[in-house]
Amino acid sequence: MGTLKQKLAILPDQPGCYLMKNEHGKIIYVGKAKVLKNRVRSYFTGSHDGKTQRLVSEITDFEYIVTSTEMEALVLEMNLIKKHDPRYNVMLKDDKSYPYLKITAEKHPRLLYTRKVLKDKGKYFGPFVNAYAAQETKKLLDRLYPLRKCDTMPKKVCLYYHIGQCLGPCVYDVPDEENDRMVQSILRFLNGGFQEVKDELTEKMMQASESLNFERAKELRDQIQHIEAVMEKQKMMSADLVDRDVFAYDYDKGWMCVQVFFVRQGKVIARDVSVFPFYGEAEEDMLTFIGQFYLQKNHLLPKEILLPEGIDANMVKELLNVKVAQPKKGQKKDLVALAKRNASLALKEKFSLIEQDEARTIKAVEQLGEQIGIPAPYRIEAFDNSNIQGTNPVSAMVVFQDGKPYKKEYRKYKIKTVKGPDDYASMKEVVRRRYSRMLKEGLEPPGLIIIDGGKGQIKAAQDVLENELNLFIPVAGLAKDDKHRTSQLWMGDPPEYVSLARNSQPFYLLQRIQDEVHRFAISFHRQVRSKGMFESILDEVAGVGEKRKKALMRHFGSLKKMKEATVDEIIAAGVPKSTAELIAAALNSAE
Repeated sequence: MGTLKQKLAILPDQPGCYLMKNEHGKIIYVGKAKVLKNRVRSYFTGSHDGKTQRLVSEITDFEYIVTSTEMEALVLEMNLIKKHDPRYNVMLKDDKSYPYLKITAEKHPRLLYTRKVLKDKGKYFGPFVNAYAAQETKKLLDRLYPLRKCDTMPKKVCLYYHIGQCLGPCVYDVPDEENDRMVQSILRFLNGGFQEVKDELTEKMMQASESLNFERAKELRDQIQHIEAVMEKQKMMSADLVDRDVFAYDYDKGWMCVQVFFVRQGKVIARDVSVFPFYGEAEEDMLTFIGQFYLQKNHLLPKEILLPEGIDANMVKELLNVKVAQPKKGQKKDLVALAKRNASLALKEKFSLIEQDEARTIKAVEQLGEQIGIPAPYRIEAFDNSNIQGTNPVSAMVVFQDGKPYKKEYRKYKIKTVKGPDDYASMKEVVRRRYSRMLKEGLEPPGLIIIDGGKGQIKAAQDVLENELNLFIPVAGLAKDDKHRTSQLWMGDPPEYVSLARNSQPFYLLQRIQDEVHRFAISFHRQVRSKGMFESILDEVAGVGEKRKKALMRHFGSLKKMKEATVDEIIAAGVPKSTAELIAAALNSAE
C-alpha cells in the first residue's frame, strides 16, 4: 500500500480518467473525475458500501490520464471502457436492442427491418414497441409501396415483381422521382400519416365483407390491427409531436437503475430499463451511461433529450450535438417525474432478485475462498477430459467469472500427444498448453483451477504448473459418486479432502461448474467423434475426396443426419447419383 499512498499524495487537481488495477496488473475499473486528486483519494478514505469495498480490496495499483476538460475525460472514459472491458464497468454490456424500420440511402432504396442503427445516411424509424408489430408493419408497407427487395441486383425479375411488391429496377428503368415518391409516402406513414391509410384499408375491408370475401376482409382487418398496435395504442404524453427521449434514474445500496422513455409522435412507444452496480458518483455515471447509450449502443438520436436536475445538460448537449432540456414545470417535467417513479419501482423490484443472484455467485465465490483457505477466486477455470474407450480423446475448459459462466473464454482441446485412454497424461497436455499460452500472451491467471477427478488428476496438473511452468495456482479436484453427482473436493499438496456443507452456496457453485464443464466436454467429444466416423466411412467410398467430405459435412452437419438422408437428399448436396448411391450404401452398412 506504500506505493499507493505515494501515488495518491501527488495526484493532480485536474480533470481526467483513472484506471484501477489488480495484483496481476489487469485493469478492473475505469472512471473519470472533474478533479482527479479528490475522486481517486475518495476510494481509499471513509466507509463504502459492500460493492465499492470489494472493488477497493482488489486495487493494488492505478494510473491516470490528465485531460484538458471534463468533456475530454468523458469521451476518454467511454473509449477506455470499450478497449479494456474492465470487470467492474458493467454498464451497457447487455445485448439489448430494439427493432427499427430503415429506408436505405441507395439509388434504388429498400425498406428493411433492423436492430442496428448505423451512420450510413439511411432513414430510421423507431424504436418499435415490439418486434412482431414492426415486422407486420413492414409487410404492410411492402404491399403498399413496392420498393426494391433484393440485397444485390439479380439479372431478372423475381417473385416480388410478379406479386406487385417490387418495380423490378434490376430489369426496368425506375425513375428517381418514383423512388422518392414512395420513400416520402413511407416517411409520412411512419411519422403519423397512417390514419389515412387506415381509413382506406377500413373502407376496403367493408367492401370485401359486403362482397362475402371474408378471407380478404380478415387479412385487411389484421393489417388495421397491426397499425393500431404499432402506431396508436401508446399513451399520448405530449401534444407537440416532437421525438424525444426522457431519462431518469434512482440508486440505492450500490445499484443504479436508469429508465429511458422513447416518445415518438407524442406517445411513449417503448422504454429501456437498465439496472447495474456503480462505484462512482451517480450524476457522473449517468453522463457515461447516456454517452454509451447513443455513441456505443447506437440508439437513434431524437430531436430532444429530457434530463432530471443534477445532470450536466451542457455536457450532454456538447457530446451528442442535440437539444437537451431539464424541464422545471408542465408536461415535460411530468414525463421526467414519471420516468423517475418507474426507475425507483424497478430498483425496488429487482433488489430481492439481485441479492439472490449475488448469494449464488459473487458471495459464493468469496465464501469458497474462505473455506478452502485461498483469496476469493473471482476467476475459476475448470477442465474435463472426454473419451469413449480411448477414441477421439478431447478436453474442454470453462471459465467462471464472479461465479457466472464466461462463455466467450471457453476453450476446446483435441488431445495431440497421448495415445489411448490416459487421463493423467491428457490432463498434463491440456494444462501445459493452456498455461504456457497464458504466460506467453500475458493473460490474467485464474484464482483457482478445478480438475474433474481426484488426487491423481490434481498431482498431474500441479506437476506441470509448478515443475515445468513455475506457476503456483491453487488446484482443486472434484470427484463424483457412483450416481455421477459432485461428492468430494480435494485440495493441497498432497491433496486432502475438504469438507463443504452439501446445502451451501459454495458447494452449489462447484456443482454448477462441474456440470457445465462436463456438458461442454461431452458436447465437443460427440462433435469430434461424429465428424471422425463420418469421414472414416466416406474414405471407403470411391469418388469422395477431402473437398466433397467437407462439403457433405457442412451440408448435413452430423453423421446421424447423413444416415437419415435419402439418395435424393444426398444428390441435392451436389453429389452425382452414382456416388450418392454408394454413400447411402456405405452409411447403411456401417450401422
